Amino acid sequence: MKLIKYTLLGMFFAILLAKGEVISWYRIQEMFRFHSFHMYGVIGSAVVIGIISMLIIKKKQLKDSSGEFFQIKPKDKSFYRYLFGGIIFGLGWALTGSCPGPMYILLGYGYTQFVIVIFGALLGTFVYGMVRKYLPH
Repeated sequence: MKLIKYTLLGMFFAILLAKGEVISWYRIQEMFRFHSFHMYGVIGSAVVIGIISMLIIKKKQLKDSSGEFFQIKPKDKSFYRYLFGGIIFGLGWALTGSCPGPMYILLGYGYTQFVIVIFGALLGTFVYGMVRKYLPH
């Protein structure tokens, strides 16, 4: 029963991204060329909503779906890990024309070449898991 709830939520999120043209390769290209504010507005809105959500979760001490209180550990302040992680993420986004969420939406739209992109993303995640203990955190 839980899976149905999350599946419906994922489908709603996918519809929002598709209708907002966030999965459009042309919108992404505009963003990387600084020709349009569209994607920056969407990303900025997501950041603001995330900040507000985190403030509400902390203030009201909300619980997760299993009944446990959210425990948000403070992050170490580090410049290089965000810089290098952001560069790798941006290169992957520019190379494929999609970030992780829209990859599945584009596959659902029938762009079967995204099977290769999803496989590459999963392989990258697997490799990160293998070398994680050797990386600075």
